[in-house]
Amino acid sequence: MISPPPSCVPDLRALLRAMFDAAVASAQPALCVPPHLPEVPKGRLIVLGAGKASAEMARAVEAAWTGPLEGLVVTRYGYGAACAHIEIVEAAHPVPDAAGEAAARRMLDIAAGAGADDTVLCLISGGGSALAALPLDGVTLADKQAVNRALLASGATISEINCVRRHLSAIKGGRLAAAAHPARVVSLVISDVPGDDPRDIASGPMVGDDTTCADALAILARHRIAVPAAVRDVLTSGRGETVKPGDPRLARSEVRIVATPQRALEAAAAVARAAGFTPHILGDALEGEAREVGTVTAGIVKQIVARDQPFAAPCVLLSGGETTVTVRGEGRGGRNVEFLLALAIALDDVPGVWATACDTDGVDGMEEIAGAIATPTTIARARAAGLSPRASLAANDGHGFFGALGDAVVSGPTRTNVNDFRAVIVTRADPPQGSAS
Repeated sequence: MISPPPSCVPDLRALLRAMFDAAVASAQPALCVPPHLPEVPKGRLIVLGAGKASAEMARAVEAAWTGPLEGLVVTRYGYGAACAHIEIVEAAHPVPDAAGEAAARRMLDIAAGAGADDTVLCLISGGGSALAALPLDGVTLADKQAVNRALLASGATISEINCVRRHLSAIKGGRLAAAAHPARVVSLVISDVPGDDPRDIASGPMVGDDTTCADALAILARHRIAVPAAVRDVLTSGRGETVKPGDPRLARSEVRIVATPQRALEAAAAVARAAGFTPHILGDALEGEAREVGTVTAGIVKQIVARDQPFAAPCVLLSGGETTVTVRGEGRGGRNVEFLLALAIALDDVPGVWATACDTDGVDGMEEIAGAIATPTTIARARAAGLSPRASLAANDGHGFFGALGDAVVSGPTRTNVNDFRAVIVTRADPPQGSAS
């Protein structure tokens, strides 16, 4: 039997969830899209888009736009939205499928039909790399699926993964914007990547790319990823080269970042402050192995508890970015729950510390689960239930671990995506070491 949490749990659980909800709300398309819409063009407004937020972005465009419009966007299964003039297609994520391939092909054809008086409005958000997967000639969808799976399990950063994707795609790496030339292209982008680099958001279908096929080959070699012969041929021959910055076909293309991880963290900080906790944003672009980031974060927490350094309790530590997981086990995965489990193990039920780690799109890894919550009794409750925290971590089974404790966070589709959200509440239980009692 798993022991129930103490009576103080609901308030701090509610605060963790309120901070997560505020982060997600700050990136809702209805809020962040309308202020950035372009002026009505002489010709048509053609809406194209890809990503987990793209359908909701399309709905926000339709609600705010005063003239005629048309278009097509592709989003994740279950993330669609009702639109009157923009066609919504659903496809697979994180491994692409035929529906996404067909949607990407249609988008490229629509862009190619745009004229100089038209404006192509691109709605781009995280997840677009897999959702709009159109392989270059000679590369099959099965080839791309195989490479994608290997990259996702390798521990490669999102920047590395998207570099490879760009050089195998007929639509990414500036190719969509180039196809729309001579039309004006305005891209509204919800960032889900560290540094908010448009090249890495949906692999940059709307911007020039200064990385090369040689860079992609180096990434595959560094992570020891064997690829199909057709993939290697595209990269070694240079046929996979992307559209470069300064290409005249991109002269009328502009990018507007409308929501970012930093703004999401600031929204969560406001909630923490209102609850009486001093918030500290550690960074919006933290990367690295999820379990290692969890262990390092635990070290900071222990220093706060013991010595009020580098911050005094009570406080909340907030961070975002995109960690990675090198898959070694057969568990149910998820980089956010991997971070949280490593954090909990390193803290070993330090009193007064509560934490959550969730993906703002509502899906951590392959699970329809946003993330989880860790409490000051997580490890004790797990052991009482016959769970081994370290064995769960070794198996990459964070979802199984927190699900068994009843600590999973299920948000459902959020229809936005500003990547990982992490919050650690440090309360004041005892005076720090060396201080007066």
